[in-house]
Amino acid sequence: MNNAPTQAYIKPSDASAWALCARRVWLDNKGELEVEEAEDAFEALIIELGLAHEHAVLTQLMKEKSVHTATSPEDTQRLMAEGVDVIYQAQLLDKENLLVGYPDFLIRHASGEYQPADAKLSLSEDKKEIQVQLGFYRRMLNASLPAIVFLGDGDTAEIDDETNPLTNQFVTEMRELLASDTEPLVRYSHSKCRACPYYTHCKPAFEAKEEISLLYGVQGRAADGLEKHGINTISELAASSPASLPDVPYLKGYEKKQRAILQAQSYFSGEVHQIAPVSLPDGHWVHFDIEDNPLTGSGEKHVYLWGFLVPDFSNADFEYVWTDTAEQDRQGWIEFLAKIEEYRERYADLVLAHYSQHERTTIRSYAKRYDMESNETVLYLLGDESPLFDMQKPVLDSLVLPLQGYGLKDICKHKDLVNFQWEDDSSGSQWSVVQFNRFLAENNPDMKAQLKAEILGYNRDDVIATRRLEEWLRAKFM
Repeated sequence: MNNAPTQAYIKPSDASAWALCARRVWLDNKGELEVEEAEDAFEALIIELGLAHEHAVLTQLMKEKSVHTATSPEDTQRLMAEGVDVIYQAQLLDKENLLVGYPDFLIRHASGEYQPADAKLSLSEDKKEIQVQLGFYRRMLNASLPAIVFLGDGDTAEIDDETNPLTNQFVTEMRELLASDTEPLVRYSHSKCRACPYYTHCKPAFEAKEEISLLYGVQGRAADGLEKHGINTISELAASSPASLPDVPYLKGYEKKQRAILQAQSYFSGEVHQIAPVSLPDGHWVHFDIEDNPLTGSGEKHVYLWGFLVPDFSNADFEYVWTDTAEQDRQGWIEFLAKIEEYRERYADLVLAHYSQHERTTIRSYAKRYDMESNETVLYLLGDESPLFDMQKPVLDSLVLPLQGYGLKDICKHKDLVNFQWEDDSSGSQWSVVQFNRFLAENNPDMKAQLKAEILGYNRDDVIATRRLEEWLRAKFM
């Protein structure tokens, strides 16, 4: 058990929240809210895999060096004074400056100096929270040597003096936050706020004040700029004209200003505004969606499911390529390309419809991974006459919707828009990753088959959803 006090102490574990939102950090440390966080299976999986990665690093270090586990800050100092090779679960305490930290490892260098080290599932040390955490440990140790990051793909990276300004910024801002008795003012961010445990605490206040950043496409800096020119609420923005709006960061030009105003009007009315003709390609449509696992430990995502919905677009017309493990990754890629050739032969005017750039980006990365950028099917998929069609483009180019997010589920689940509901309402991309990792770990054949069926059902609903979106666009806007 950690004996070091944590109240009012700056701790690097706050770096993740700090990188997202100042109010979240304040509420974590100063708030008196009782938040019942819903069980997050994806987060639980990340923690489980993170602990397994840390244990693997520990096991490797124990093969090479003498490892001692610290039980307190005082014990950590004693072990450092003794010059042991590796201190596991080190505890650092600076009472004078109110700093506390818990690096996974302190590793003694040949010079006698200890280097802090953490095991991270991340494939890069560039994440802000990683730089802050390791920079914070270096600061506490007054270290001249770099900190070490054991990355999730088995590589190691170093955190050196270049992160000192960011670490100092973290410490300064944390001191200010912990000294304040008032919640800091922040802007709304749909993607970040929805995932925050304080969402139900903050969202009503944002709505009550008609916070402008509630609107899709109006970022915080744009809202700051509008407020400087006297536009403080969604109502005031809705009553504006593009010509009257000033140029502010991320909101410049007639079209962007017009869209922001229509988004504000739609916020109240629920109305859909068509700002340009909707154009969809002619041809035989096949709807396409992939599921991939980023938690392979290899540094490369594994697409375990390439899913398709072919004419006549019923549940029975769902087709797919599936691979059980990352070891079968290349096989799945080759089978995917064969599937494309099958559709290409069947439909001379093939349209391979998907939502967002993820599918195209993944095809490009797979072609590079397997040195197949000159493959005929790859050139067909990625060339000037590509059958790939991103359905998000006509939505963003042509429509203003009464939504705060323009994801596929945002649009399709809305009862006044597409109104398509997934069979499993809890399913999603992270849900699919969790289910697939359960599939990998499951030994019971019946349970394994059930998990696979659930994942296939989710992917089938995804491609049916893009079909329903296509039908909705054709019926309403063409």
